[in-house]
Amino acid sequence: MDDSQSNEASADLEVVAENLETPWSIDKLDDVFYVTEREGSIVKIEEGQTERQRVELEEEVSTASEAGLLGFVLSPDFAESNLAYAYYTYENGAEQFNRIVLLQLNGNEWKEEDVLLDEIPSGTYHHGGRLKIGEDDKLYATTGDASVSEIAQDVDSLGGKILRLNLDGSIPEDNPISDSFVFSYGHRNPQGIAWSEDGTMYASEHGNNANDEINQIEPGQNYGWPVIEGEEEQDEMVFPLFTSGDESTWAPSGVAYYEGKLYVSALRGTAVLEFDLETNEQREFISGLGRIRDVFIEGEFLYFISNNTDGRGNPQDQDDKLYKIPLSPSN
Repeated sequence: MDDSQSNEASADLEVVAENLETPWSIDKLDDVFYVTEREGSIVKIEEGQTERQRVELEEEVSTASEAGLLGFVLSPDFAESNLAYAYYTYENGAEQFNRIVLLQLNGNEWKEEDVLLDEIPSGTYHHGGRLKIGEDDKLYATTGDASVSEIAQDVDSLGGKILRLNLDGSIPEDNPISDSFVFSYGHRNPQGIAWSEDGTMYASEHGNNANDEINQIEPGQNYGWPVIEGEEEQDEMVFPLFTSGDESTWAPSGVAYYEGKLYVSALRGTAVLEFDLETNEQREFISGLGRIRDVFIEGEFLYFISNNTDGRGNPQDQDDKLYKIPLSPSN
């Protein structure tokens, strides 16, 4: 990776909130942020003040590795409805699953109102978990292979996929596979989704030790896992736009798009990575803050959350934090 322009934590960096507990996903409406924490809370952040809000779920959130309350996105009509969508892991006897649910905010407490999709595979690792609403007003979800790699190639399984749902939880009529939530398959552990202004979809994916990927997502396509990964190629399987290669790993998670570039949070890469879609160049946009889990862009500012309290990092003072930095550094 060309890190000649790597941007260590700079004077342009602002801490928006601190003392977050294993945060996972960021969403924002007007001046208010909502950040999920894996143990089962949602933190409301407004004007520098944080409020940890209780989330009443029908099932107890699993504390398994990498699991918990993960993806979160506000409904397009949140200002009127107080509704949002969430993705969480739970245990049912000896089995473990993920589910996508509808939450409603009442006062300062969220409550699970409806289950939109249940029994998404969830194993020892690889839960996926990212939720995003596209410009088509459909809900997209990333799911991991639940440490059972072969299910990623099984279009009848919900694991190792990117899923596409109507906002009421039904299957869109124009999904690429008839009567199926599956939008794309052959994924190992995708954790980020973003779209460019022309509607092109991108996703990040954890490789097996190395070979992390940034992919352009097309409906109905096969992204290869576990048959191929990284720079390997095979007919009728999609080759990634960017890969970390055999010798290094990013452990990429949340993704955001801005002016021809993708900004990707990197856990083991301990940076926000910048990928230029026109020149195919890549660099560390900002580093020196430890593990980064999610990114969010609004206007000319990038917001991101560290993830040093997840048991795999080295927490800094008052970690974890929500940060803000301009996408164009000041002179």
